[in-house]
Amino acid sequence: MKELGPGECALPAAEFRFPVGETAGLAYAPRMRSWGELLGEPDAAPAAEEESGGRLFSRLRDSLSKSRRALTGELAAAAAFDPGDDADWERLEEALIAGDVGVRATAELVRRLEARGELTDLNAALAEEAAELFGEPPVLDLAHEPAVILVVGVNGTGKTTTIGKLSARLAEHGRSVVVAAADTYRAAAEEQLEIWAQRAGADFVGSERGADPAAVAYDGVEAAVARGRDVVIVDTAGRLHTQANLMEELAKVRRVIAGRLDGAPHETLLVVDATTGQNGVQQARLFGDAVGVTGVVLTKLDGSAKGGVAIPIAYELGLPVKLVGVGEALEDLQPFDPRDYARALVTD
Repeated sequence: MKELGPGECALPAAEFRFPVGETAGLAYAPRMRSWGELLGEPDAAPAAEEESGGRLFSRLRDSLSKSRRALTGELAAAAAFDPGDDADWERLEEALIAGDVGVRATAELVRRLEARGELTDLNAALAEEAAELFGEPPVLDLAHEPAVILVVGVNGTGKTTTIGKLSARLAEHGRSVVVAAADTYRAAAEEQLEIWAQRAGADFVGSERGADPAAVAYDGVEAAVARGRDVVIVDTAGRLHTQANLMEELAKVRRVIAGRLDGAPHETLLVVDATTGQNGVQQARLFGDAVGVTGVVLTKLDGSAKGGVAIPIAYELGLPVKLVGVGEALEDLQPFDPRDYARALVTD
């Protein structure tokens, strides 16, 4: 495949590499990023020390099993992969594209693998290079008083559930939270969010159905400032990224928040349903243009064969994946770890 030219990569490769031997078979020890690391807490321990890293990694592997089979199914003969055989490289390219890695990211992965020369373990090498395409391990920007997180996405991606779980995790780490229900079109969405807020011990700011979403977002920030809360999470109505009028309304919400609190929102998280595959890349591109997305939450990985889409989102668009959803339980919203995700995605 054609080598990418200068400037075609939106996200520089990270500088870290696996320690020697870590990518090989049983020598690999999952560490899993902890919530403390994601939240930028000083001296935060990785989940392998803070919790059971092996258990969490196993949960991630299980959730990515469909994606892993889709990605590696055509590489069953990879044990005999010959770097000098063009047909083997073509088969690898086809497998990556079929696994929703995307054309540009596939080209870059193949270029990197070709540059290695010797490939004694193709899958381990592929996992290492994929991890580098993700960039540095992400952090949520909460260094503000209060920090404002705007959550966006299309219908059915799991925004409300994600907000509820995130609120609970923040509370566990000592952050006081205000949840603002700026999805004023669906009464059920507000009710569900209020229940999650109660479970998390978060303050809840709602409105009458049909109220101005920007006004609700403003009230949420106002409440957090007045009450001295640490974090405001603003829910928004699910909207198709192709509907210009709704995207403009979302941009208005963002402008109103910025008008109330300088520099806010500090995080704009796009929730993407992994089952949508390459459509998720388009969603990320258009939402990024409209509201300045700072990170992605990839949900429903446990029901998807398209977990490879995380790679082009990060590499082509320069948007870090910050959280992944691997199930319904609270602990199934996990901080994203580039190397563990890549390992779970491409190796047996």
